[in-house]
Parts: sequence; C-alpha cells; structure tokens
Amino acid sequence: MKLKYAHLSAGFMLTSIIGFFVSTYFVMKLDETWGFTFTIFFVLMFVSSVISMTQADFNAKEDKEELAIHEKIHKIKKY
Repeated sequence: MKLKYAHLSAGFMLTSIIGFFVSTYFVMKLDETWGFTFTIFFVLMFVSSVISMTQADFNAKEDKEELAIHEKIHKIKKY
C-alpha cells in the first residue's frame, strides 16, 4: 500500500516558521504551557511541510500548474 502525500503550499511552511518563533519568543514568556503547546504544534506543521516537499508526487500536470502561481499564462489576442 503506497501512501499518498498532499501538496502543501509555501504559505503553510511560512506560517509554521513564523508561528514557531512567535510561540518561542513571545507566548513562552506569558505562559509556558501555551508556549510549549504552540511550539510543538508549529514544529509538527513544519515537519509535515518538509515531508510534503520531499515525498509528494509531481507527475500530474495540474499539480505543476497549481504550484507555478507566479507564472502567468499569456494569451495572444488575434484580431
């Protein structure tokens, strides 16, 4: 049985990194229990995004187009 991995966005990874630093530096000072909980949560998010980057299959054309959001498709108008 082969596992299927989801394609996670770059925003997901960015959220996990920023959330980790905010949890470590700000929330941990206010309450150690909540800080530790949020830190573990964002570390798990980061690990899942790394697994998604390394294990997800990118053979489908629609998956490649979804990841290439910065590349706009230019259509030439013919008169």
